[in-house]
Amino acid sequence: MTAGATYEKIATTTLGSAASSITFSSIAASWTDLRLVLGNLVVASGTPSLQLQFNGDTAANYSNTYLAGSGTAAVSGSGTGQAQINSSFALNATTPIAIFVDAFSYSGATYKTVLINEAGDLNGSGYVTARVGLWRSTAAITSITIKNSLAVNYNTGTTATLYGIKAA
Repeated sequence: MTAGATYEKIATTTLGSAASSITFSSIAASWTDLRLVLGNLVVASGTPSLQLQFNGDTAANYSNTYLAGSGTAAVSGSGTGQAQINSSFALNATTPIAIFVDAFSYSGATYKTVLINEAGDLNGSGYVTARVGLWRSTAAITSITIKNSLAVNYNTGTTATLYGIKAA
């Protein structure tokens, strides 16, 4: 994103009841980049990881590389040929986390690159992750689906806001 970029809220979803996924659709090609902000992200049970898919693509067209740390340990890894971009952050039922997803040149004719930053307190033991993801498609991103690896519900109150970013 460039200095002086302007953010425009496209849509916000706050779950009024538990749901296993959140989808933003009909995303216009009006901006330079997209930013997705997920807040108060808590699941009903288990410890699944967040998953992102674009335009309903469930084929093995995604890859990612990540670096994560807790203050006492660090881990890194990568994956390719996946059906979604996976998060390494384990969601849980008690501690809300925040996730920021930046999709660069989302409407261009090249593969789509995303940067994902995750942070959570985990009841006194902080944890952060930085992840770069790639969607191997030249199609413009017109929808984003947020789900998780166990298909359990996100709790009531989970918020997701999608912003469009234009260079000033």
